[in-house]
Amino acid sequence: MEFTFRTDVGKVRAHNEDSGGVFKNDIGILAVVADGMGGHRAGDVASSMTTDYFRSVWERTPEISSVVEAEQWLLSHFELINEQLYSHADEHEECRGMGTTLVIALCTEEFITIAHVGDSRAYVFNEFGFHLKTSDHSLVQELVRNGQISEEEAEHHPRRNVLLRALGTEREIKIDVTTLQVEEDQSILLCSDGLTNKVTNDELKLHLDENDDLSSKAEKLITLANERGGEDNITVALIHYSSTFDRGPKQ
Repeated sequence: MEFTFRTDVGKVRAHNEDSGGVFKNDIGILAVVADGMGGHRAGDVASSMTTDYFRSVWERTPEISSVVEAEQWLLSHFELINEQLYSHADEHEECRGMGTTLVIALCTEEFITIAHVGDSRAYVFNEFGFHLKTSDHSLVQELVRNGQISEEEAEHHPRRNVLLRALGTEREIKIDVTTLQVEEDQSILLCSDGLTNKVTNDELKLHLDENDDLSSKAEKLITLANERGGEDNITVALIHYSSTFDRGPKQ
């Protein structure tokens, strides 16, 4: 597996509330993108605490041998960091109201397990096409699901940044988890909404399909978002499987 991670403050904001990274151990790769909640105090604290937590626990995890174990590992650690963020905000006045989105891809040679809360996204690109694998936990996405507005209307809705779920804002949290089969020549893209608010899915696919290395692809996506205003922080994690494996996911 190849991988790269890039984050950029953008063209407008004074500091970067996004955080994340791609971390490797004997199990495989853990890719993390966290977007501190804009407009809330200490969003950067929430996202960096989350990244540091997952980096640390991934380093100390010796084995994950099945899909069930991977999904349970992600669910339990999402819940644990949510508790830590909620308690930290409660105990520190300057951090009251902080929160963060979180999308993670746990990538092994056999399967890819994706978990998320909020509106940071995960996409998969392989021979079967380019597909969004997460559903935003946002007000406008709920309106789309209920048939009140269209996907096109959602892209320009004035309240498109209102989240219904985020880490650290409530004592209990609901997490979405899905697992995918590893395919030949497969790419995984994780990103914050600083990218997806400026770059369409067709454009994301076009850039991922270019004959560039992963670092160049990530840089070009960030440059495109900045050229279109860069009002938000922009974060991209890319993982690429160059070949498939004989083993299917264990249940």
